[in-house]
Amino acid sequence: MTQFMDVHHGMQGITDEQLKQAHRADLAIEKEEGVHFERAWADPESGTVYCLSEAPSADAVRRVHERAGHAPDEVYAVPLSIW
Repeated sequence: MTQFMDVHHGMQGITDEQLKQAHRADLAIEKEEGVHFERAWADPESGTVYCLSEAPSADAVRRVHERAGHAPDEVYAVPLSIW
């Protein structure tokens, strides 16, 4: 499966607990779309949230986030990475 990085804008002031709640909402339904959300990062000042996942497609990532109540503004495939 391919990794994807999705981006959410307009989440100024997001707290640690709100980020955890959003991530848990994704995890609760991710299997229905064959997605696995691995990590999430947030910058409360800019309101930007980033999520890393493995999924069959960008559309699957988008569907999970939409159903969980926080549709992404952008979704990018990340076919190469180094650790």
